[in-house]
Order: sequence, then structure tokens, then C-alpha cells
Amino acid sequence: MRPHVDQRQAQVLALVRARGSVRVADLAQELGVSPVTLRRDIEAMAARGEIHRMHGVISRVETGRAGAPAARASAPPASAGASAGASAGEGLVIGMVVPTTEYYYAEVVRGAREVVEARGARLTVGLTRYLPGEDRTQADRLLSTGADGLLLTPNWDAGSPGPGEGAWTAELPVPTVLVERWAPPGHPAAALDRVASDHAHGAAAAVQHLVERGHRRIALASRATPTTPRLRAGYEAAVAALGLEPAPPWPQAGPGPLSDADLFARTLEYLCEAVTAGGVTAALIHSDTDAIMLIPRLQARGVRVPEDLAVITYDDEVAGLADVPLSAVAPAKHEVGARAAGLLLDRVTAAGEGRDTGQQAGARQHLDLLPRLTIRS
Repeated sequence: MRPHVDQRQAQVLALVRARGSVRVADLAQELGVSPVTLRRDIEAMAARGEIHRMHGVISRVETGRAGAPAARASAPPASAGASAGASAGEGLVIGMVVPTTEYYYAEVVRGAREVVEARGARLTVGLTRYLPGEDRTQADRLLSTGADGLLLTPNWDAGSPGPGEGAWTAELPVPTVLVERWAPPGHPAAALDRVASDHAHGAAAAVQHLVERGHRRIALASRATPTTPRLRAGYEAAVAALGLEPAPPWPQAGPGPLSDADLFARTLEYLCEAVTAGGVTAALIHSDTDAIMLIPRLQARGVRVPEDLAVITYDDEVAGLADVPLSAVAPAKHEVGARAAGLLLDRVTAAGEGRDTGQQAGARQHLDLLPRLTIRS
């Protein structure tokens, strides 16, 4: 260990022993070090039994009569199932960084929170609103306030990082699980646990259902979102596997960024042209809100739904609330959050017990949950 690290940890130990307990955020400011650096020190000191840490606070280890650290009160024996899980997570803090707690991510967060709280832990959330660089800012903030592990949905436009992007996610000092994001093989973040919806499977399931209804030329209408590349991959794979006639290609992007209104108008024009001149008889539209807005405009342009164009939407947030309820593919959003939280709690518990490497902690996992297709007449 380098001398300045020894000195810093000795200073931390002296302050904790003198004061009894201290907030990690306050201590980082007092010592003039970054919260991430201080957390590494704290983890090393806690592993040696020099301090206790919980909920963003570290405290001194009380000593027994012989001067040795007093043993912690032993936990009651856990029964099988939920009781064992609850005791394993007791007192932990799980940080979750998501773009928003509305629309799609409302159910993801709800699923995570239910599992975290059921296991006696606490969930804290940081929001990014898709702002560049904000995911790392929020992750550092949650770490500084005592998060023992992180659930991360980074702001990666294509759902996966571009060249040179996102390597910091693999360098965090606590167990981390990616949620609804993917890192390609060879990227540092590819070694992280992750839980995501298999959007490619969802798109392919929609195409297959439409083929079973007799459609042979099916379009995909999806504005650019982190979900779009996976949808397009599944859609194109299904079209090829089922020997379908290709739909007209999606129009090329213009020279500059388009407004939401321009993007919506572009989607409307594409679908009108695909039906009237391209022979398309069915479409998978992402998302529900776009589909609900598009359908009356298509009908005003002479494209009847479903007579001329059968529609399946993707997300199933509000598809069932349309004036004519729409069939839709629903990603398992709640289950994604729940599975990710359970996996992270297992990792954090294993790390705390010194089982954070090798087979004892279990192999890293990439879980893809299959969306569900709901048919509404």
C-alpha cells in the first residue's frame, strides 16, 4: 500500500474513533478526497474489521474487555425462501440510476423497489433525464451517500456504448448491474451483470403473429431510441427467416437533427407511402403513444386501420386505452427491475462476506427476459 493511502486510512480511523461515527460525505469533504477514493479506503478498513459502515455512515468498532473488536450480534437463523433473502439484505443501500421514473421506467423502478425493500434494504434513485454525462454524476452522488451497489441505465443512445464510451461503469468500487442496457463483447462493461428485455424477440414475435394472420409485407416504424436497434435486429431476422417480402426502407436521416414534430411527420409519411405504394399491409409501431397519434392521421389520409394496415404496438403502456384497443408487445419491465435488484443484492451480500470472486459468488449473468404479446380484438 502506498504511504499516502496508509496515512489517509490512519486519519480516517483516528477521526472515527474520536467521534464514534461520521457521515461518509462529510468526511470526504473534510479530508479533501473524492467520495469514490474514500469509499475504497472504507471498504478496505471494513474488511479488516477496523470500522463498521451502514447507510452512508461509518462508525468505530467497539472493543471487548481484552481490547479485541466485539463481535456483532449474530443474526437469527434464516428460514428458507423470503426470510433468508430479507436477512441477507438487511441494512444495505441500493442506488439506482435511471433516465426517468415515468412511463417505461416507472415499472422497472417499482419492481426493483419491491425486491429491495422485501430483503430489508433501501433503494435510492438518481435521475438523468437523458442528459449527457449525467449518469456518471448521479452514480458518484449515490456512492458518496453510501450506496452499497448500483443499478445503472446509462445514457447510451443505441442501448449500448459507442467506441470509447461507458468504460467507467466497469471501474466502479461497488457491485454494479446494468438495467435495460447492453455492452458488446470486448467492451469493459461487457463483464458486468446485466438484466434486460429481449426486444429483438419481442419484435420477431409480433412479425410472426402478423404472418400467421396472412400478412407478407410488414413494416417497422420506430423513431430512434435506445430500444430501436434491438427492435430492428429482431424484425429483420424474422423477415429473413420467414421469407417475407421486404418493406420499403426507412427514409435516410437528413443533414441535421429533427424536432419531435418533424420525426413524427416523417413516420406518418413513411407509413402512408408504404401502404399506398409499397404494398405494406401491417406494421409494428414503437411506441404506443406514437401509434395512438398516428392512426387517426393515417385514416385522414385514406389509410384504414386495420382494413388497410394492421397494427401492433411496442411497449404496451397505453395500447389497451386506445379508442379501439391495440394489440401490443409488452416488455417485462417490472420483472426486469425485480431480477436486477435481486441479482445485485446477491452480489453485494457475497462481497460483504468475502465471496466476491470465483465460483462462490456465481458466474456473472446476462439475463434477457422475453416480452409478452397481447392480442386485443
